[in-house]
Amino acid sequence: MKLRNFAITVFFIFIFISCSQRDVYLQFSPVNEAGWSKDSLFTFDIPVSDTQIAYNLYVNIRNRGEYPYQNLWLFLEKMTPDSVVSRDTIEFYLADNHGKWLGTGAGATYEMPVLYQQNIKFTTTGTYRYKISQGMRDSVLAGINDIGMRLEKTK
Repeated sequence: MKLRNFAITVFFIFIFISCSQRDVYLQFSPVNEAGWSKDSLFTFDIPVSDTQIAYNLYVNIRNRGEYPYQNLWLFLEKMTPDSVVSRDTIEFYLADNHGKWLGTGAGATYEMPVLYQQNIKFTTTGTYRYKISQGMRDSVLAGINDIGMRLEKTK
């Protein structure tokens, strides 16, 4: 029994280490407890040092069970190290058609990683600045705990 528990523990440590070695950047910012104001921006400065490899870029949302909608609209702005600015709008779902929360979590908080860009290659080394704002109709959006971004090397 002890050998089995030891083997399971080693397995999970190996999985954790192998997954975290792919992460280049992972950062979360807390949303105000009163709600996410329409004019509130979350800024993430992502350093890129290798332009030869491909990356996956995720937007991570942590929401509570009281989030009132099935989906979430976000406005994203990216500024490259060369000061080139681009904007994008994304929509994704936090719950299915029956109201069951997607993503992972237990209790009242759920985390949903959303693949924003897949197999991208950055053209310049340096810091890429991403700004995220909510694009819902509510002037103050309730039920969102944290906004995050993760950049990982592809396999």
